[in-house]
Amino acid sequence: MTKTTRLWSAVGVMAVSIVVLLAAITWPEWLETLLISRKAFFSALLNGITVAGLYFIVAAGFTLIFGLMRIVNMAHGTLYLLGAYIGYEVVSRSGSWLLGAAAAFLSIAAAGVLLQVLVFRRIEKDELRQTLVSIGLTILFADIMMAIWGGETFQIPMPELLGGSAKLPIISAVKSNGTVVYLSYPIYRLFVLATALVVGAALYLMLTRSRIGLMVRAGVDDRGMLAASGVNVDRVFVAIFGLGAGLAGFAGLIGGTALSVSPGEDIRYLLASLVVVIVGGMGSIGGAAIGAVLVGVTGQLGLVYFPSYSAVCTFLIMVITLMIRPEGIMGKVRK
Repeated sequence: MTKTTRLWSAVGVMAVSIVVLLAAITWPEWLETLLISRKAFFSALLNGITVAGLYFIVAAGFTLIFGLMRIVNMAHGTLYLLGAYIGYEVVSRSGSWLLGAAAAFLSIAAAGVLLQVLVFRRIEKDELRQTLVSIGLTILFADIMMAIWGGETFQIPMPELLGGSAKLPIISAVKSNGTVVYLSYPIYRLFVLATALVVGAALYLMLTRSRIGLMVRAGVDDRGMLAASGVNVDRVFVAIFGLGAGLAGFAGLIGGTALSVSPGEDIRYLLASLVVVIVGGMGSIGGAAIGAVLVGVTGQLGLVYFPSYSAVCTFLIMVITLMIRPEGIMGKVRK
């Protein structure tokens, strides 16, 4: 465990301890006034954590493509929105959310493979051309999606099993007669958080404990040496690009169910992915998780306590991180 990892583990434990303490104690009047109410604070905090889960799933794919493979794919947000639209169509016509999830992941993974083979492979190690070409693809596909689905806002039907809300062991209020009221929270948002944890654990194990993870990291450091050992580097990179794109499409279905599907979401989630990867550190799944939590929680708390400056709060996190640690929280200095 590195020094940075130990430091952020300690920070995480301290933050969780403070939150648990705030949930367990009776708040004094000045704290209630400062934070509006227990319900407002804990609802915003939970919203931030679950939004962070969604950001992480999107940014995990971006971390694989941009942070690990060094491919500047500014069309990543477009893959998110296209996956949301495809998921919406499949769920609406079939009535199966799981089928929609599979369709969103597989179709966008296939689109990612085509992008890697037909576009990005031809302009490898040319970041400027990659940026310009992918921005052009973003504009092109935005117009195509607008022509097909129009400017309407859609909501992907939620699975019946994940509807409703659950009471959490968090006190949201205490009535004058002493009755304790516990916080209710949507089950689907808790599902989003659980899904992000599963995706994060799976990616971490793949990159650190599997043969393909070893090949990807070796290919990034010394592609020629890996190819000389008999590994088909192009095939490995295509698979990783497809996985990163598929995660963006899958996140589109999850986000479209929790929130909505509409034009402009591609830019929103592209920016979120960029900030998360920059804050967390390029190529680090753990860094992406830390960045997602910081961005998600800061954004949601900002909406409650500083509504006019919530976007500023998010980018302030990025600026402070770059000032203190330019390579990102868990990033490594590139030689």
